Amino acid sequence: MRSPRTSIAGIAAILTAAGAALAALSDGDPLTSPDYASLIAACVAGVGLLFARDNNVTSEQAGAR
Repeated sequence: MRSPRTSIAGIAAILTAAGAALAALSDGDPLTSPDYASLIAACVAGVGLLFARDNNVTSEQAGAR
């Protein structure tokens, strides 16, 4: 992991969104459903953070030419 801060933030965003969706699905109330738009948006943002580079990491350290 060359950019740990943004990678950890991305993983946290994905896990938080997935946890909220799972909680809504398993709460026992059939009228409760997860907010799929928020789930998708948070997962897309999390993936973006996984590919982002920390401010203190140079291009060479990140593997760019």
